[in-house]
Amino acid sequence: MTAQKGSAFLLKIGDGGNPVAYETVAGLRTTQMTINGDSVVVTHKDSGGWREILSGAGVRSVSVSASGIFLGSGAEATVRANALDGTLDDYELSFEDGERMRGRFLVQRLDYAGDFNGERTYTLQLESSGEVASA
Repeated sequence: MTAQKGSAFLLKIGDGGNPVAYETVAGLRTTQMTINGDSVVVTHKDSGGWREILSGAGVRSVSVSASGIFLGSGAEATVRANALDGTLDDYELSFEDGERMRGRFLVQRLDYAGDFNGERTYTLQLESSGEVASA
């Protein structure tokens, strides 16, 4: 496996169409994804003192964090509207090797910041709702 460029790790948002087309949320500087899996412990007397976990059970989720420079793109406007409305939407994470992960996410947090004579920046946190699958 070869190293991959972080600049090729992109967050994209769906256009609401059928089929869904995805547009990059412009101006991203950093993107991070976390896959969470809560386990169901099924340890019992005969486990010999070792924890046993039930495979495929529990709650799984994906969290995405991103930050960047506000450019006023249509994708950023959609993310902002989703944050204000508390609306789920289709998002895609794409990687340099062509792998993609798609699912529905809620904008959990959206922060804007800016300095005098500096660019306007933002950070956002997305939380998955339902299955996130490789595409």
